[in-house]
Amino acid sequence: MDLRLKRHSGVPVYLQISSALREQILSGMLREGQSLPPEREMAHRLGVNRSTVVKAYQELKAQGFLHARVGRGTEVKIWESREKEASVREEPLDWRSLFNASSGIPESFFSEMLSRANREGTISFASGFPDPDYFPREIMEDIQKNLHRENARKLYLPSPVEGYAPLRESIAALLGHRGMHVPSRNVMILSGSQQGLDYVARSFLSPGDVVLTEEPTFFGALEIFRAAGARVVGIPMDEEGIRRDLLEGAIRRHNPRFLYLLPTFQNPSGITMSLERRREVLEIAGTSGIPLVEDDPYGELRYEGNRLPSLKALDLRDSVIYLSSFSKVLSLGLRVGWVVAPSLVIERFSRLKQITDLHVNTAVQMLLDAFLRQGHYEEYLSRICRGYREKRDLLEKSLRRHAREIPWSWKTPEGGFYVWCRLPEELSLRSFLSRGALQGVAFFPGGAFYPDEAGREKYIRLNFAHTALDRIEEGVARLARAAGESLKGHAPFLEEHPGGQEPLV
Repeated sequence: MDLRLKRHSGVPVYLQISSALREQILSGMLREGQSLPPEREMAHRLGVNRSTVVKAYQELKAQGFLHARVGRGTEVKIWESREKEASVREEPLDWRSLFNASSGIPESFFSEMLSRANREGTISFASGFPDPDYFPREIMEDIQKNLHRENARKLYLPSPVEGYAPLRESIAALLGHRGMHVPSRNVMILSGSQQGLDYVARSFLSPGDVVLTEEPTFFGALEIFRAAGARVVGIPMDEEGIRRDLLEGAIRRHNPRFLYLLPTFQNPSGITMSLERRREVLEIAGTSGIPLVEDDPYGELRYEGNRLPSLKALDLRDSVIYLSSFSKVLSLGLRVGWVVAPSLVIERFSRLKQITDLHVNTAVQMLLDAFLRQGHYEEYLSRICRGYREKRDLLEKSLRRHAREIPWSWKTPEGGFYVWCRLPEELSLRSFLSRGALQGVAFFPGGAFYPDEAGREKYIRLNFAHTALDRIEEGVARLARAAGESLKGHAPFLEEHPGGQEPLV
């Protein structure tokens, strides 16, 4: 056993001994089951104190390399038999058993739902997508050509972690026109605003923490918060937004880490929080010392009524983290969103971004910056709002046409993408989902938007923005046929779903 010690090294002698022995065990020079010299003998060989050898042996025992055997002294620990190892290696690796059981990762509900909704011939009201036909392709193509001609080198360079500086300035200017006066240093570019929700969860939540949300709320946020190990508590809403009387009690009872809200054209309900309620919520949260996370992907898509200031615009305590995105206004495929937050929060999120995707696609950031600076955004926004209003009105007209035989109900949203449709109590959602799949129409069941799946028999979410205008009436007619069959007592048609599983559409 050749152990050479460096007496004048800065590394403690006991660590030199344990490191050398560990290397010999790993290399096979010391075999499994082989006995090591007693501590006193080893100390004499090396010319060190016995306590130094004791510490070295203890270090290796803690690491699982050595163990003490009664009557046999200290031995190299024997691992599982080679025969057992060989038999295990012949079997496929069981990946499922290796996953973190507490990660909270949801099943593939969303991807499976979209797969079914996109089948040929299906009319889908299920997605959260804008209409791709509205995307300003010609303008974007012209901008791209100019960028390649004038800034080709920049397009292929990395951007700062916080985002391309000119785009941050353009977004700060855009928000300023909306009454939200923030410096560009407090704007960070994200790979979609959902990345911001992930950073919020990773920065503020530990397993067992409580998050307060509206009820119902965005199912993607529920999944992210649950994946962080948090408990989500929903607060019911009325026509003005989250109920302040219930909010105060929930804060006292649960001591939440933060309050997550979609105050404008809420997903899925379409409700817009009143100005008075916004001020009340800010006051309640401020008094309690609770931060607010404001998610605002639909705020630009107003079809009627007066624009209301965001919670961030009304915030006097710098207590609101504001998230938004170009995904709903322009295209989901761009995957560019942003967060406005205090400097300490931006710094924290920047560190997280360095270890996830480093920075957002530089070319897309430059494209969007040019689109904003050249003045295309406002004209484009006016055009799509006219188109989406026409779609919303047609969807409501079609729902009213069938309301006599199908007593469903809804409230007209002033903007956004969704009609939150309440179903008759006697209608089985399970049967409705099955019959809808057979009729070739897709929708999003309401239970996914509730923290505890309360009311899952009562609502469906219908996206009118993504569906082609000339398909909306036929799509509602298919919904009505499926609902009518379910109300007449037809059993769910589940032959295509072995085991009687509920279909995802």
